[in-house]
Amino acid sequence: MSIRTAIVGMGKMGKIRKQILDTHPAFEVVAICDRERGMKEAFPGLTFVEQWRDLLDLRLDAIVVCAYNNVAPDIVCSALDAGLHVFCEKPPGRCLADIERVIAHEKAAGGRVLKYGFNHRFHYAVMEAKAIIDSGRYGPVLCARGTYGKAGGLGLEKNWRLDKELAGGGILLDQGIHMLDLMCYLIGDFTQVKSFVENLYWKAPLEDNAFVLMKTDNGQVAMVHSSATQWKHKFSLELFMADGYVSINGILTSTRSYGDETITFARKQFEDVTFAFGHPREEIIYFDRDDSWEQEMNEFYACINGEKKRPQGSSEDARKVMELVEKIYAAG
Repeated sequence: MSIRTAIVGMGKMGKIRKQILDTHPAFEVVAICDRERGMKEAFPGLTFVEQWRDLLDLRLDAIVVCAYNNVAPDIVCSALDAGLHVFCEKPPGRCLADIERVIAHEKAAGGRVLKYGFNHRFHYAVMEAKAIIDSGRYGPVLCARGTYGKAGGLGLEKNWRLDKELAGGGILLDQGIHMLDLMCYLIGDFTQVKSFVENLYWKAPLEDNAFVLMKTDNGQVAMVHSSATQWKHKFSLELFMADGYVSINGILTSTRSYGDETITFARKQFEDVTFAFGHPREEIIYFDRDDSWEQEMNEFYACINGEKKRPQGSSEDARKVMELVEKIYAAG
């Protein structure tokens, strides 16, 4: 089974997705779309178009969308209408209304697979944390704390990621959405939100920091700090349960700028069972491979061929996290 596939947007993410698709036995990248004509020479042998709508005239089975937030929903809706399977990068758009519109087209498409690239769910440390929580090993999650920050970089204020028309939201929507998605995935639905959404350093119309406090109907509380002024790339997710804790530090990337990816877990120990009260015996697992990109595409394929019914990063997952994003912006 050869799945004839096109990619919209050959920036950083488009190139990563093409590399992964090229190594998958079921996908065949036959066309690309980009506004830079130089991409035609960079990827010879492929059909090249500058307008994404021209891809819909080709004989395709699937499309991978790595476009700006302002146009991604239109591409996804049109591709679904054309009977294509769709993989789209996060976020699903600039606002909640975008993903709600997409879901309406998805329902009308009947049986087409739509998957969003919430890549962090497929990191080994996150999968290990999910397994521990689901096992009940340390009891239910009581609260959580997450920090996802980066250094920003020269000219960030002029980058499309802080352009309100193209992006819709700042660091929270761009990077912090991964942490919010993990909180929902590992804990549940957050219905109460308090936040400060700030522009502390970069002279841009969108936020460079978001400080968020959230609560579920079950009383679980989570704190999230999403930042473009961390000055050191940092990923940290701590989950505190009734009988122990799990802590993820670092997330593997191609540059390794977020450090090693580790998960630390321990059972609580009070002074009646240990001399070193407040310093329980911990277990640490180090992960030295990032197979998340391959695993995402493997799951996309499994949904296309019917082996799996619902993908991680479904439209409902995307709607849930965008609803949370909208609450955070409204509260801040």
